[in-house]
Amino acid sequence: MWQIVQDYLKRIPEYGWGKVGFELLLIGLVLYVVWRFLRGTRGLRLMRGLIVILVSLFLVLDVLAAHFHLDRINVLFSPMVYLIFFGSLVVFQPELRRALMRLGEATWLRRFISDTQQTTAPIVSAVRSLSMNKIGALIAIERQVELGSIVENGVRMDAVITPELLRTIFWPGTALHDLGVVIQEGRIAAAACQFPLTDSDQVDPTLGSRHRAAVGLSEDCDAVVIVVSEETGNISMAVQGKLYRGLTPEALDRDLKRLLEIGGKRE
Repeated sequence: MWQIVQDYLKRIPEYGWGKVGFELLLIGLVLYVVWRFLRGTRGLRLMRGLIVILVSLFLVLDVLAAHFHLDRINVLFSPMVYLIFFGSLVVFQPELRRALMRLGEATWLRRFISDTQQTTAPIVSAVRSLSMNKIGALIAIERQVELGSIVENGVRMDAVITPELLRTIFWPGTALHDLGVVIQEGRIAAAACQFPLTDSDQVDPTLGSRHRAAVGLSEDCDAVVIVVSEETGNISMAVQGKLYRGLTPEALDRDLKRLLEIGGKRE
């Protein structure tokens, strides 16, 4: 590998500085996109460890072996690189799955979303009441990526969204209040749904499992997830792995209308 690098450096004048600069810029862009995608996740820590292993292998098995003519050790370098590559496919399986889900969110795959006002108004009304009474809540609103697997692990309802029903679901002591509600196509699809917890180290460690579940689900898909804290009554919203805290009902209503529009994003 070191010989390949040396040969490439010698041929730079032949390739032309413009072409070399473009190639380096492209490589840097790819690395930046990977870093942005993995930032704040378990994958970034694993990537750092993988880089350390690859650099160590390069120094020991390639540079030193080639310098001291340790041919038997040098032969191991290529198989070890392939082994690490295939091993990384297993280690980074959650991140790869998340990337494929994000690719599935292309605008040409976006489907029609039911009347935004009919969906958001009862949700915001319920969240306002839950917040005032400090009743914990966790509500995921499906967008383009289907939440079928999440719905399957809960209690199916297929009910019209009303503030009264949402308040009843999350009322302490009811059988469905502990986990999350999933909204699909303008209806309450299921309650008591288990959401995946995030491993991100960027989430405030003082936050509870509801907030970690909200961020975890929003990392895996494009759902908008609303959280009401039972300790403080604060309203939060998770979108694409980011948690927006301290929202007012008015701000939540505005953000939901924007996010549930086709192609909508939070400003």
